[in-house]
Amino acid sequence: MARSKSSNRWLEEHVNDPFVKQAQVDGYRSRASYKLLEINKKDRLIRPNMVVVDLGSAPGGWSQVAANLVGHKGRVIASDILPMDAIAGVEFIQGDFTENDVFDAIMATLGNDPVDMVISDMAPNISGVTVADQASSMYLVELALDMACQVLKPKGNFLAKVFQGEGYDEYLKSVRTVFDKVVVRKPDSSRARSREVYVLGKGFKGGHSL
Repeated sequence: MARSKSSNRWLEEHVNDPFVKQAQVDGYRSRASYKLLEINKKDRLIRPNMVVVDLGSAPGGWSQVAANLVGHKGRVIASDILPMDAIAGVEFIQGDFTENDVFDAIMATLGNDPVDMVISDMAPNISGVTVADQASSMYLVELALDMACQVLKPKGNFLAKVFQGEGYDEYLKSVRTVFDKVVVRKPDSSRARSREVYVLGKGFKGGHSL
């Protein structure tokens, strides 16, 4: 079957992408690693000894970065519906974190450790129908925010990929109700034509649920 113009453009873009090439050199599983590295350099979010939860972690680009940043005394608990190859310093739980048994497994893995940060680079499977895809992506980030509200310690932080469009402004308002400060980041490694941005909530107010 012949590839469409858009898929050919994506393939050409991907092959020539400097971040894709750099990821291969640096040993990262995806170019997405550089998005977290850029944001972390600016905002100093993940530090040694922290406990980080990575939602929608496969193939593991963000988990790799987080594990390097928290060091051997920190913890990274990652979860995804898709399988993910093992990463040193990362505890992986496969399944849908919105289902009780998977949520319980994450909580059991955490034990009594308070969570310093929840990160999410999740995106839905794209159907090509813009309205449906936007609704799916907003649903995912709402679930990620709900999860963050359940596990974060007071003053903890939250970082999630969000696509600008229907529901985006309302989502920002929701994040602002539960965090002291909210900023939006667009790292250089995020493709310019992409509607994706990264919403960062700093200083979880604690005791809030959506």
